[in-house]
Amino acid sequence: MARQLSRRQFVVYSLAATTLTVAAPLGCDGATAEGAEEPADGDRRPSDVLVTGTDAEMLVLEVTPANKVIVRLPRVEVGQGVTTAVAMMIAEELDARLADVDIPLADARSEGNQFTGGSSSVSSLYGPARQLAATARAKLVTAAARRWHVPARTLRTRGTRVFAPDGRSATFGSLTRSAARITRPTVSTKPKPASQHRVIGRPTTRIDARDIITGKAKYTGDLTVAGARPTVVARPPTIGGKVVSLDSRAARALPGVHAVVQIDGGVAVVAETFHHAFQARDALRIKWAPGPLADLSDSAIRSRLRAAVPKLGTPPRGSAQTEAEFEFAFVSHAPMEVLTAVADVRAGRAEIWFSSQTPTSAREDIASAIGLPVSKVRVHVVRGGGSFGRRLNYDAAIEAALISKKAGRPVKLMWSRTDDIRHGRMRPASQHRIRASHDGGRVVAFAHAMASVSESSEKQGLSTQGGARSAVRAPAAAPLPSDSGLYNFGRLSGDSGSVGLAIPLGAWRSVDSGTVRTAEEIVVDEVARSLGKDPVAFRRTTLRSKTVKAVLDKAASAGDWGRTMPAGHAQGVAVHEEYDSAVACLVEIDAVDPKNPRVTKVVMAADVGTAVNPRGLEAQLMGTAVDGISTILRAGLHIDRGAVRESSFADFHYARQRHAPQHFEAHILPSRRDPGGAGELGVPAAAGAVANAYARATGTKPRRFPLNF
Repeated sequence: MARQLSRRQFVVYSLAATTLTVAAPLGCDGATAEGAEEPADGDRRPSDVLVTGTDAEMLVLEVTPANKVIVRLPRVEVGQGVTTAVAMMIAEELDARLADVDIPLADARSEGNQFTGGSSSVSSLYGPARQLAATARAKLVTAAARRWHVPARTLRTRGTRVFAPDGRSATFGSLTRSAARITRPTVSTKPKPASQHRVIGRPTTRIDARDIITGKAKYTGDLTVAGARPTVVARPPTIGGKVVSLDSRAARALPGVHAVVQIDGGVAVVAETFHHAFQARDALRIKWAPGPLADLSDSAIRSRLRAAVPKLGTPPRGSAQTEAEFEFAFVSHAPMEVLTAVADVRAGRAEIWFSSQTPTSAREDIASAIGLPVSKVRVHVVRGGGSFGRRLNYDAAIEAALISKKAGRPVKLMWSRTDDIRHGRMRPASQHRIRASHDGGRVVAFAHAMASVSESSEKQGLSTQGGARSAVRAPAAAPLPSDSGLYNFGRLSGDSGSVGLAIPLGAWRSVDSGTVRTAEEIVVDEVARSLGKDPVAFRRTTLRSKTVKAVLDKAASAGDWGRTMPAGHAQGVAVHEEYDSAVACLVEIDAVDPKNPRVTKVVMAADVGTAVNPRGLEAQLMGTAVDGISTILRAGLHIDRGAVRESSFADFHYARQRHAPQHFEAHILPSRRDPGGAGELGVPAAAGAVANAYARATGTKPRRFPLNF
């Protein structure tokens, strides 16, 4: 090898004595890759493993005798289509049929990157997954060449088979045993150039689409684990409330009740069915102590936030000012699938099933909570029905493990919708103060100060509450018009403050940018108006990035920017740049009734580098458009005397079908760059465009979001 390997690298590079992997030196000792999960079914033969990645992702590629290609994904599928994108990468480089590629989710490991968030999954896996498959293909071709005694360069691969010039062919599955022993393939192991891509970049239907719509796809609530009984929790009326006294006699006397146990968050009931569990929960007689926010409501929280916003500095002498202050409410993640976890905790081991974006830290914190070594805790990662950041945290999994331990039996815990909206995590409320100073027809200084609610607790802190320890960012030290200086606005400045409250917070889709950049895009429109300039033309003359200008031009032309609109109707536009990607959004709104506005059209244009699956990217952009519509027009949470007022979709007003645009289109700009991030990219642009359209349609300056607050 060209360089010496550390002991850790050597172990990660090796999987088994009969599985000689990329860059593995001769004489592997048979050690299992550090942190890799053991086969769940015990059926994997060492020869099925064709290649192990040499990177932090710890990807392992197997080919079964049935000619199925299996790569266990160290990410979670929560509806974003990552399993399809990775399957496309593998199929591309391996020359396999997409139908032959299976991407199950990896169990929690002790090492390696298993973080799903920050719009990083496709970009972080693009290189490793393609290299893994390209190496596997080279080994398979070499194995076939040795079997047929022909030069490897004369062989071709397609459809999960190797073909010889004379017409002979062999399935990958029939070659994998001999291919696994090859250490130096005789053909290139480099991934294909983009010009040769036949799968990557082609709009592709999700590989799990049929399973989802037919009910074959399994979520945590669908799992059958021996002895696991339905479980629900009675929770306090206020956030952080505590049990003072409990009378469970009536509940225990009901049919189908197996156990009633008290935990930190309330009182759990384990029963034969969820119907029995809810009946028993409602029969509990509990006296609650109020939580630490019992004397606090929205008005007081907002007052504290306003006071915490740092003062803006002195503007340049002689400049005119465009100033604005914005309020953003708390917002629930509200994924369609409610939080569910199955736990089986025994004296010396534990096994947990749930959907997790952070399974490594979840496994560690579960082990700590139930008093077991991490090595004795197994976490199975299950697909999730939506997340938007909610499954970065694992509150339900820790609760399920504690309930299982106390009840002495396996449990299937389900948080109701009300549980999660009133006691789950939420996007923090924030306050923003922005001032743009302009002189001579251009912006010469731009200042943005903000304050956001931060989580403080009299309890043990985020970790024991099921918090992803680095997933929820504190307010930015200097929130600027895009960290890269999106606009040529002269002197940029910013500062931030916070208000600490004992309230559960979580990273909500687009995290800081969803409010910071949205507020800035509103001000950009107002600056353009004050200078007598068209919002698109003004952006074009002040944007720094050619990429952002290109997506803006595409959205403006495709959306027919500037067309004549009836009274009460208007267009709005906004742009955003993050994750090495750029997006522009144009919306049209009907605000003839200002209290019931309807976004009628959305046109988005994005440059995300290589779009592995343009159809999946279009779906992601469509989702961010709905997020922008919801958080600007309708969806937010109120705090009333320490309790969340909303309890379901009946009063947490996320956009329904009747609020969605009648026309949506997404334009993906071609690019040869490696993929950037896309999952969260569109939220700030969509939200800003909706707010700007509403302002133009009504002649107002919206400052409080959602507008219906």
